[in-house]
Amino acid sequence: MKKSIVFFLLISGLSFSQQKDLKINNLQPKSENFVFPVVSYAGNPAVANKINTFLQVNELEYIPNSGGNPFKLASTSTNSYSNYVYFYDWKKLETPKNILSININGEASGAYPEEFSDWKNFDLRTGNYINAEALFQTSASKTVAGLIQKKIKKRVDDFLVKLKSEKNPSEEVQEQIGLYEGCFMDYTLNGIRYFFGKDKLTFVAGRCSNHAMRALDDLGSHELEFTYKEIEKYLSVYGKNLISGSEKMGQTGPGNKLYKGKIDGKYSITVLFNEINEDDSFSATYWYDKNKKPINWRGEFVHDHFSITEDDYHSEELKEWVPKALIEADLKGEKIIGTWQDHKTKKYLTLELEEL
Repeated sequence: MKKSIVFFLLISGLSFSQQKDLKINNLQPKSENFVFPVVSYAGNPAVANKINTFLQVNELEYIPNSGGNPFKLASTSTNSYSNYVYFYDWKKLETPKNILSININGEASGAYPEEFSDWKNFDLRTGNYINAEALFQTSASKTVAGLIQKKIKKRVDDFLVKLKSEKNPSEEVQEQIGLYEGCFMDYTLNGIRYFFGKDKLTFVAGRCSNHAMRALDDLGSHELEFTYKEIEKYLSVYGKNLISGSEKMGQTGPGNKLYKGKIDGKYSITVLFNEINEDDSFSATYWYDKNKKPINWRGEFVHDHFSITEDDYHSEELKEWVPKALIEADLKGEKIIGTWQDHKTKKYLTLELEEL
């Protein structure tokens, strides 16, 4: 009981003003379609550099300081999205001391143009992106996911009761009932959007409708609030330290982290691993620090071992990607040690990386 009281006293005592030396401006060249955040942090410039690298590589597929317009790929439909991505505005949220949460709004076009709202959360002690699953004890992940699902179900069920109470429901109402009765609710911590508040954590689950049915969806996205007191017993050591303002860390995995090192002991590279999916698959982007041109990896991470393929080109004849290299490596603390093998020559080169 005393520990819990101390935990929440720490949270309540952490003032937003303690982040006063952290500033966010607009990445240049700012335009009507591109209002994108860039962070400066006088107290720890290395942290700001990691945050900016993550945001620009992850969202814009642009490597900082590589020259040219950082918004070119997003605006010309030549990035991994099937069409353009615009960023209209951003907002820094009020959070506990150790955390930076940024709300980013924009529009993306795949089959259809659609507005989006997303949240990016960073650990200001390290500059690392905060993965939702890292906040909780491994044994509690399913419990927390269940709490999220329960809140979605209640929200949808309450609205269904209201719809079904109509004596002579119109065709539109009947379609709405069908929409909400078939709503997907089985969200897990892996991949769900979320953001921190001063005294609560909010998960944001996707709406019940697809694009074609969106006009019928009065509920929209599900914003599900949990006070830190509600979830305190489920938090991992890392999660408790992060939220309480402690400088103690707690271990987290390699997902959404930056690593720096060398191939063959002489070619300097930087790697951004994306999220590790529930099936252990992942993608990553790396670049040689000399030329700063992005190269994609895809692979699996199982029992602290990486098996990665670096593709060369897509063969129209074979109807598949032809590999350029195969990477096998082990995670050893904050280091990744292994080999980079040329697919054609079969020659092995050493790979050594260390978490930034």
